[in-house]
Amino acid sequence: MPEASAILEQVIREENLEPAAAERFRQAFLRLVRGVAEITPLEEFAVRLARSVRDGRPLRVKLGLDPSAPDIHLGHTVVLRKLKDFQELGHVVQLVIGDFTGRIGDPTGRSETRRALTEEEVRENARTYLEQFSRVLDVSRVEVHFNATWLAPLTLAQTIELMSRMTVARMLEREDFRERFASGRPIALHEFLYPLLQGYDSVVLRCDVELGGTDQKFNFLVGRHLQESYGQPGQILMLMPLLEGLDGVRKMSKSLGNYVGVQEPPEEMYGKIMSIPDFLVPRYALLLTDMPEEEVRRLEEGMAAGTVHPMHAKKDLARRIVAQYHGEEAARRAEEHFTRVFQRRDLPEHPEEVWLPSAEIPEGGMGLLSLLVRLGLAASTSEARRFVEQGAVRVDGVRVEDPRARIFPRDGQVVQVGRRNFRRIRLSQDVGP
Repeated sequence: MPEASAILEQVIREENLEPAAAERFRQAFLRLVRGVAEITPLEEFAVRLARSVRDGRPLRVKLGLDPSAPDIHLGHTVVLRKLKDFQELGHVVQLVIGDFTGRIGDPTGRSETRRALTEEEVRENARTYLEQFSRVLDVSRVEVHFNATWLAPLTLAQTIELMSRMTVARMLEREDFRERFASGRPIALHEFLYPLLQGYDSVVLRCDVELGGTDQKFNFLVGRHLQESYGQPGQILMLMPLLEGLDGVRKMSKSLGNYVGVQEPPEEMYGKIMSIPDFLVPRYALLLTDMPEEEVRRLEEGMAAGTVHPMHAKKDLARRIVAQYHGEEAARRAEEHFTRVFQRRDLPEHPEEVWLPSAEIPEGGMGLLSLLVRLGLAASTSEARRFVEQGAVRVDGVRVEDPRARIFPRDGQVVQVGRRNFRRIRLSQDVGP
């Protein structure tokens, strides 16, 4: 965020901050803009933060969740870690559990109407989320709100009045709505209510900053618009990047099998991080660890120049991340496990190699079961499924337990079934070596 430094010094001058307050503001501002994809409006955020520091009034920072998938992964922690920054700087973290909006389902990125969750599903998922959030945040210092508290009592008249504050044309500015409308795919009327109700949460909580992924920009802008229409200062949008998964291409997602869960065992977590493409190491270091930005820059430059070995950089990254969630001792043991397996001790010296033409690999990766058959590790997809369900399948040392997982084959990748059956993947540009 190149313009941040100029705005920082400008605000210090214009707000006439005393030297001590100016330094506190400078440190807080630089910490909060680290790794952020977009802050809108940036200058307004800087002014509010400066006045917060000067006047001792904490900012109210909101994260809204529709708890539809209770297992969180490292991609979710990009936002949670930024909330932690706000929390440790003394600001108020408002966690909004969408027990009401979750019954609608956020249509963001959807090409079709999503199934609504039951109240029981939402409540159970919310409980699980909070347990997992405690690995990143001090949950005892978080304001937890369920938006059914204020949304369920709305009368029809109040709901219509809320709807009158937004036009259909504005709603169709959303890319997913616009594409569905143009192609004739159905958009249920209640889906238009989702961004309105999420925005109304910001009105009720009078939040100063709403935090989330870049895919939530439209929803956040609706919240800012509604606040202003109710006579409140509009919230600042702080948008975090969407973290690429282990394949280095698509957003980290459990459904794509390219994720690292925060509750995974240390050895699994370490092994998965070691499997990421080299170019993702600095990005993961910036978004998932406390490595100073200057050190991240040196790491990136060193890897580009060839003075930092990617294996060493990944080991340091994996150790840092595992230590955050499992402790230093568990990280040390996970590294020893990885070294034992992948320093040619437990692997055969020359595992059988199977060539896969790159053109045969679908853009969305290969189904795990089909891959096992293609590599000769299973006679059929039924047998492959049994191996997976028995916990006998590993990819680069990481156990894969979902038969529906999709794998993005890489040159040199090792796939294992049981203790003795290994295949090393070799990629070719044609039909064979």
